[in-house]
Amino acid sequence: MSGLTLSHVTKEFGTFKAVNNVSLSVPDGTFVCLLGPSGCGKTTLMRMVAGLDLPTEGSITLGGEDITRVPTHKRNLGMVFQSLALFPHLTVGENIAYALRIRGASKDEQKKRVDELLSMIHLPGFSDRSVNKLSGGQRQRIAIARALAISPKLFLLDEPLSALDAKLREAMQVELRQLQQRLGITTIVVTHDQREAMTMADTVVVMNGGEIRQAAAPVDIYRRPADSFVADFIGSTNLIPFTTDGKGEASVFGSSVAGLTLGTTRSGTISVRPEDVQIVPPAESSLAGKVTFVRDLGGSVETFIEAGGQQIVAVSAPRSRPDVTVGQTVGLRFDPETSVVLAR
Repeated sequence: MSGLTLSHVTKEFGTFKAVNNVSLSVPDGTFVCLLGPSGCGKTTLMRMVAGLDLPTEGSITLGGEDITRVPTHKRNLGMVFQSLALFPHLTVGENIAYALRIRGASKDEQKKRVDELLSMIHLPGFSDRSVNKLSGGQRQRIAIARALAISPKLFLLDEPLSALDAKLREAMQVELRQLQQRLGITTIVVTHDQREAMTMADTVVVMNGGEIRQAAAPVDIYRRPADSFVADFIGSTNLIPFTTDGKGEASVFGSSVAGLTLGTTRSGTISVRPEDVQIVPPAESSLAGKVTFVRDLGGSVETFIEAGGQQIVAVSAPRSRPDVTVGQTVGLRFDPETSVVLAR
């Protein structure tokens, strides 16, 4: 099976393009997160994959079959929505078996599948319970089991964990990823939570303005962002303007940066992650700034430095915390290997 392919997909609402010429290939068995701010087009794109909206232009294929205009109920998809949409008048088992029942599966088949799925989501024996008496995490698992009951080709989840508290949300991220790996099912999750995307996905698709800005593995998105939007949206970073002499030697805030060469580009922006900013004595660097704030977060220490008229943030582990105070002048050093030149 060739997975999911979107080719030049566009969705217009009047004169507004919610999704603009998006092409994406999702190999079989992979976990993809559509990530971006509110209004970026990620949910609209998911709805077109699900068949809930029709593209204005472009095509969608699943397993080599064109499903662009195939009705939702004929696409063999499993879906979990933000609201979960469990049936309150049905038991846990009846909720999970619902799609099997309307497809004509026998009661024995339904019970066998329900028991399998309850065991898989670590809730054995819950079949006769009311969904109204479940915790948030348990309800989430039941919604996932219900979506998987028909053994779908594609598993779609729209902001599925947003209603959970922070600790439970992180636990469910790991559980969902482990479940997907065990089943090997192609999965697409819509989220605005970058930590969620980085935790679960094989591929993170960063969207903005209805377009894909970058689609890559989480570590590549973080370490090699395609542009300033991706760099700033994923984690935190320092976006620093630079100039060069045309021969590659780079200057930041009017001072050359040792070891940093940026080709023939005359000017632009580099992304330097806070953990890659070193604080050194002023004599050890041509780039200097003044400490404006120090924040100890327990597991890390953030140091804010004003340099060249902008704020630079450096992050260090507690054991390597720099011995600095507010108002002190310090030197800054960037690792050339982790300084990324961003596309304009």
